[in-house]
Amino acid sequence: MELYKINGILNLNLNIAATIALTCFLIILGKIVKRRISILDRLCIPGPVIGGIFFALLVFLLNQFNILTIVLDTSLQSTFMVAFFTTVGIGASFSLIKKGGKSVLIYWIFCIILIFSQNIIGLLGALLTGLDPLLGLMCGAISMGGGHGTSATFGPTLESMGVVGANTIGLAAATLGLICGGFVGAPTSKFLIEKYKLKPNDSLSNNLHNHMEIEDDINSEIAIASDSKLSSKLDSSEFIKHIFILTTCMSLGYVVSNFIGKITGYALPEYVGGILVAMLFRNSNDKFKFVDVDYSCFELLGDISLNLFLTMALMSIKLWELKTLGLPMLIIVLMQVLFIVLFTIFVMFKLLGKDYDAAVMVGGFIGHELGATPNALANLNSICSRYGYSEKAFFTIPIVCAFLIDLVAIPTIIMFINILS
Repeated sequence: MELYKINGILNLNLNIAATIALTCFLIILGKIVKRRISILDRLCIPGPVIGGIFFALLVFLLNQFNILTIVLDTSLQSTFMVAFFTTVGIGASFSLIKKGGKSVLIYWIFCIILIFSQNIIGLLGALLTGLDPLLGLMCGAISMGGGHGTSATFGPTLESMGVVGANTIGLAAATLGLICGGFVGAPTSKFLIEKYKLKPNDSLSNNLHNHMEIEDDINSEIAIASDSKLSSKLDSSEFIKHIFILTTCMSLGYVVSNFIGKITGYALPEYVGGILVAMLFRNSNDKFKFVDVDYSCFELLGDISLNLFLTMALMSIKLWELKTLGLPMLIIVLMQVLFIVLFTIFVMFKLLGKDYDAAVMVGGFIGHELGATPNALANLNSICSRYGYSEKAFFTIPIVCAFLIDLVAIPTIIMFINILS
């Protein structure tokens, strides 16, 4: 860690240890602020987002007034990113998909439709506002359905291709989408329920309080999807075994990503191979049981990796780039919000059966397709606590959000990037 002056301005260089320490502090700070400010809690704004944006704002002010320049060592950011997405692959259990049956498949199809729609809206918005098409894409499925994690993944990739401001506009759009998803989702379901006088299944609504205790963090959403329980005993040997499995999948994943990139000519993010190798490991192990693993340990490792990766990404955003990009981004995000509300009311709700479950699932759909899975679960809690429980919604949405979306979203985003570049 170094502190020195250049042209009369203080410069602070943080080494990797200091950067990780600061990252952990901001994660803790964000969670404390979230608990203290109720609106942030109701909107399910993640703690890393709060802490990371707070630091980005602080750096912006220090730069604007020529007080201090802070340089971070974020060299481990990409490693944490690959680790997180690899744990997503490990959570991709095909047997769990079969349990969901038809409802999971139909809901997944709607998600796929929206992935393409959001990308097209982003490109149309860029055309209308004079924005670079790739920046418009950052306001599409990358930041809307993908949220902060996907934005922080593809932003640096596009910036390395010469698209200035991609990381900043993606993370800003993801934050705005998260807020909109919280504000719009539940009211849309309320509108449908009251307009059509819909009622839940009485036998299920009587069990409401047995199902409403759902955590709003990323660890719990993957836990729901993988249907695993936290082991009461996990010693250092077991923990190291799980890290070995994770890092082996990551290492082989790098090789797979490079190989696929060479034979297809597509520019692939480095974590794609990790997801594929991890999926192969998970489903092979489910069938042949060649190693005894505790999948809740992978959930923990994924949660830690995501928190560190996401906070580092947000700490590093250059808010001054929004001076010229802010208004176009706002217009595109509002276009996304308008489209998803109209799509869910006039298409999705009707094709899902126009019943109570369909109305509830609309609120969850808006929550995660504009923000993240915690938003979806918060919307479901808000709706069901007032009108009654929806078993179909609470089972289907976490499964699709945990890993099924990424199986289509990531290749689709990569395809759009390669077409436009």
